[in-house]
Amino acid sequence: MPPAAAPRAKPRRRRDGAAWVFLSPWLIGAALLTIGPMVASLVLSFTDYDLFTAPEFVGTANYQRMFFEDPRFWKSVGVTLNYVLVAVPVKLAVALGIALLLNRARTGQGFYRSAFYAPSLLGASVAVAIVWRTLFSNDGVVDNTLSVFGLDLGGWISNPSLALYVLVTLAVWQFGAPMVIFLAGLKQIPGELYDAAAMDGAGRWRTFWSVTWPLLSPVLFFNLVLEMIGAFQSFTSAYVVSGGRGGPIDSTLFFTLYLYDRAFTAFDMGYASAMAWFLLVVIAIVTALIFRSSRSWVHYSGDDR
Repeated sequence: MPPAAAPRAKPRRRRDGAAWVFLSPWLIGAALLTIGPMVASLVLSFTDYDLFTAPEFVGTANYQRMFFEDPRFWKSVGVTLNYVLVAVPVKLAVALGIALLLNRARTGQGFYRSAFYAPSLLGASVAVAIVWRTLFSNDGVVDNTLSVFGLDLGGWISNPSLALYVLVTLAVWQFGAPMVIFLAGLKQIPGELYDAAAMDGAGRWRTFWSVTWPLLSPVLFFNLVLEMIGAFQSFTSAYVVSGGRGGPIDSTLFFTLYLYDRAFTAFDMGYASAMAWFLLVVIAIVTALIFRSSRSWVHYSGDDR
């Protein structure tokens, strides 16, 4: 047996070697472009560093300053949480509603799918954010349209109580990506289940809650995680719409925008690194909570629950 097993091990080692060769570009890139910078930022979070002088170790001073001495930090946390709690559910609701409409076979369905998905192709680009800022500025299209109906709200981006909702509407407008994922999930639901529900006399709402919702819950879970992470990291739209300042009176001061301000305006890299790690921990905790809660509302095929 041992002499017969030896020749088999040699081709296996060759295959393993070839696999490592093909994986090496990704491994090198991950080490140099992801893992290395992450470790460096963690080290810098315990230093005072301004890009021009050598880092000076200060221990946990950046974290103490962040939690106990910086009111703008907590303002940015509150603005970001409000944005996530409003934009993500509304965006997913709109995406699911449009997906349900497009799931029905009708003339021009391909055109409508492409039209609704187009905004997501543009993404949170600078050009789109500039257009949005123009639409919601003083004497912009939105302001003039509402004035026709007697609603003189002025420019939304100059109103502290409305500025954040300009960014929310921009996020919701880009519902195409989750819509396509929802549509793919709807196509996987067996038609026999809808036929059975119809024979039992179930109406549209009953069919949705008893058939569509449970079988679509894994797709909703996937979209929820992706959109939540993306919302926490939102930056471009807030930077362009607010002119890079998070105004008016910090009403659009996203966490990432304040982090950028500390890092590349104040050159306080140590403090910005501490903020970045705080954001990473928050996203990890929220993601873990979503995974934990999924046990009670996400249903997979063959699940006895």
